[in-house]
Amino acid sequence: MIPEDPIILLSYVNTKLRNNYSSLQDFCAEEGVEEKSLLEILGSVGYEYDSRNNQFISV
Repeated sequence: MIPEDPIILLSYVNTKLRNNYSSLQDFCAEEGVEEKSLLEILGSVGYEYDSRNNQFISV
């Protein structure tokens, strides 16, 4: 289960991406998370996915 708080979720996802997954798509598939929903949640607190660095960054 992933965290519900967007800021904690940001930290959780970025840590998982750094340590375990080569892409957001891999993370979502393995963790059972809807990519669109994740992008919307983290976008609502000012972050977007940067595929080049494989992490969410502040916009």
